[in-house]
Amino acid sequence: MYNVAIVGGGPAGIFTALEITKLKPDWKVLLIEKGARIEKRKCLIREGLKKCPSCKTCGLLCGWGGAGAFSDGKLTLTPEVGGHLVDYMQYNEVEDLISYCDNIYLDHGATRTVFGTNRADFVDIEKAATLAELKLVHSPVRHLGTEKSLSVLKSMQDYLESRIDIINNEQVEELIIKDDTIKGFTTNKNNEYFADYVVVAPGREGADWLSQQFIKHKIEMVNNAVDVGVRVELPAAVMEPITSRLYESKLIYHAPTFGDEVRTFCMNPNGEVVNENYNGISTVNGHSYADKKTPNTNFALLVSKKFTEPFHEPIKYGQHIASLANMLSGGILVQRFGDLLDGRRSTPQRIKESIIQPTLECATPGDLSLVLPYRQLLSIIEMLYALDKIAPGVASRYTLLYGIEVKFYSARVLISNELETKGVKNLFAIGDGAGVTRGLMQASASGVHVARVITNRN
Repeated sequence: MYNVAIVGGGPAGIFTALEITKLKPDWKVLLIEKGARIEKRKCLIREGLKKCPSCKTCGLLCGWGGAGAFSDGKLTLTPEVGGHLVDYMQYNEVEDLISYCDNIYLDHGATRTVFGTNRADFVDIEKAATLAELKLVHSPVRHLGTEKSLSVLKSMQDYLESRIDIINNEQVEELIIKDDTIKGFTTNKNNEYFADYVVVAPGREGADWLSQQFIKHKIEMVNNAVDVGVRVELPAAVMEPITSRLYESKLIYHAPTFGDEVRTFCMNPNGEVVNENYNGISTVNGHSYADKKTPNTNFALLVSKKFTEPFHEPIKYGQHIASLANMLSGGILVQRFGDLLDGRRSTPQRIKESIIQPTLECATPGDLSLVLPYRQLLSIIEMLYALDKIAPGVASRYTLLYGIEVKFYSARVLISNELETKGVKNLFAIGDGAGVTRGLMQASASGVHVARVITNRN
């Protein structure tokens, strides 16, 4: 019997454990993660395989550190982006949590350089963005790079493994709920674990499982906006005037035809495009590294659409669109922007003749207009033209578009300001998989918040 059991070894789960061990060092705490320890995680694509083999448990997404372990490790130091914590607490409380978590990252070896702190740089770029009808969100970023992310997460794992029970390579299957109170859970290895409190933090890869559990136990959920789009790759020089000063620019645009919000997300200067596998569905993402550089920069363009009744399956909607790209390409599609505008598919020869070569070599040249709904596709095209006004070259005919990128945090459980599920006592839902956050820093902050709530009850 545990005092607290944590489902998921991403930043939300890790920071829950870190804070509990600080506040209640004598408590018995379990953290269970369906993937491997940080040093045993691997991805065959990263090791040279040309095509994603669709592993049963994706090494890029699952394991200690979650999806953030192999990401480029951007810690966004503002409540403005990266989640919805300000819906549950005061803005200054979220600021304090972010600052607190940032110091923990520093204690475990995070880099000390923060981009976007020079207000003069921000004002200059903001003016250009405003003239292009774009909103630039001020978001200072501490960039770790993938290599540094791994070492920081390894430090946290080493610290915790002598203080709590950590179980890897075991997947939680069913929550055990009796008399509207969480009691524990069962796993795929026919084990049962019981605890006074359960914190579910399965990350984006576990969002569908979490939604199904909440539906089964009649725990109410609400729909976040569905984020579907593409990953853009272009010569690093195109974005260099912005990335050299802000590193990552958070730009928001309301596309004129339909009025839908389009935003940049996860910008990776001199980075590479990568393939991820969500329960057998291939999607695209981007990484950048502290010490390894490519001649390209990539970022996502995501179209956010909030659906109303009777729609209630936002995750399945995103999965469906991504599966269409998989059906046509066997994985990830890539298309030159010029070919998209000309109404023709890209071919290997056209890609080869471009001034930019794709960093995701396994992507199949094709036609994204056969996959993306017209509304989202047109909004993306309009956003590219708007971005071209502040960074000439974005709307080049050679710019590469990869699809599909979709973020699986569209269903948000109905929770209290303490992040406890309404209707089930002592069950807390945090992080990206619960739809509460959508980034490393706010996920970490949600873990600290819940740990304080739980320990204050005892």
